[in-house]
Amino acid sequence: MSQQIIQLECPGCGARVAPDATRCEYCDQPVIITSFNSIANMTAPMVNKYANSFSNSLKSAPDNEILNVSAAMCYLKMKLYDKAKSAFEKAIENNIDNSEAYFYAAVSLLKGKKAFLASRSVINKVEEYINAANLLEERGIYHYFWGYIKYDYFDRKCLNTSPAWQECLSTAEMLGTSEYDKVNLFELLAVPRPQGF
Repeated sequence: MSQQIIQLECPGCGARVAPDATRCEYCDQPVIITSFNSIANMTAPMVNKYANSFSNSLKSAPDNEILNVSAAMCYLKMKLYDKAKSAFEKAIENNIDNSEAYFYAAVSLLKGKKAFLASRSVINKVEEYINAANLLEERGIYHYFWGYIKYDYFDRKCLNTSPAWQECLSTAEMLGTSEYDKVNLFELLAVPRPQGF
């Protein structure tokens, strides 16, 4: 489902931009946030500025998938996990074909804590979202994250699971998961990267 962006000002500099612009022609900052990499290197004040801009735009277009994803990415960067999860889930309601929304919603569910500390119901929801993401678009980072869940929750608790975490990591490698993506994932998760990952 294609939606037009309602926002007509750049969240970065406030300049007026075309409704279909992805980057501001004046400050070269993203106008919308389609992936976490878009804001990975932004300062905290800039991410906050973007979050406020998207939040304000959502008041007049609460069901806009693009604005919800953009806001959710900012909330995730700010470690506002509950707000990020809600915004990602709202985006999913309005476009069930966005694999990244499922993936990042799954990341948000862990709330910056190790998978080992999550309840089984949270892990079940994480797996539901990862499976949905993989059904829509099989990506190495999705399998890599799933491998982490399998390792840190199931393996550490001596629970049987299939596929095993090693299989997930093998699939992730086969699909070409970059070191950059791996590092970013654990920064997003806000947990130490396990040995061997």
